[in-house]
Amino acid sequence: MPQKTNLRASKNQIYATLRSEIILGHRKPGERMAVADLKARFGTSVTPLRDALQMLNQEGLITIKPRSGYFITQTTLKALRDMLELREILETAAVERAAETITDAQLTALKKVHAGYAGDGDQAYTRYTDENARFHYLLAQASGNQELALALRGLHDRLARFMVIRHAGKSLEEIHARLIDRLQAHDVSGARKAILEEVGESRRAIMDRIMKEEAAFWHVGAGGGTKPE
Repeated sequence: MPQKTNLRASKNQIYATLRSEIILGHRKPGERMAVADLKARFGTSVTPLRDALQMLNQEGLITIKPRSGYFITQTTLKALRDMLELREILETAAVERAAETITDAQLTALKKVHAGYAGDGDQAYTRYTDENARFHYLLAQASGNQELALALRGLHDRLARFMVIRHAGKSLEEIHARLIDRLQAHDVSGARKAILEEVGESRRAIMDRIMKEEAAFWHVGAGGGTKPE
């Protein structure tokens, strides 16, 4: 549950706290973010609060409705499937290009992304999700196409609250180590196989959890697009 703080928070602190609560599912899709309540909680003025909410809106985690306020974004089943399909397309394109030209410095950066397994708490899973997004952003940068890297980073932002329910903290570093091994060998087909295995496992885990346990919680419908209640 969201915790009250008596400290005067900056926009970055507000952003980080709310983002973690959203991706971990402590705030439900469609929930209204009342500015007055958030001001009291964070002990701050409207400006840093709205700046933080705007940052979350840019990541697709919050929807701004004119004259109504701020709401946790709701995602339909169709939109989620489309995002996961797009991820496979972009990740595959990035890894095939990166495998050909990746440098030692870029490989070193990928190897340094993960800080190790730290249990199954909320803070740990927020960190794992962020590390995973950073890993794939750096990998896409190694493709030499910055627009591709930016597109993947934006997609990972939108998928963050679904990626976290994979609970892949213990296996994530091992999965990425296998991919790094193929990249280091400049093995295009091997790297492609590794990324497809990772993306496929991720998609299966997410959809299985959504359909079996989380459908009502996430309010995932059948139609297209992303819409607030």
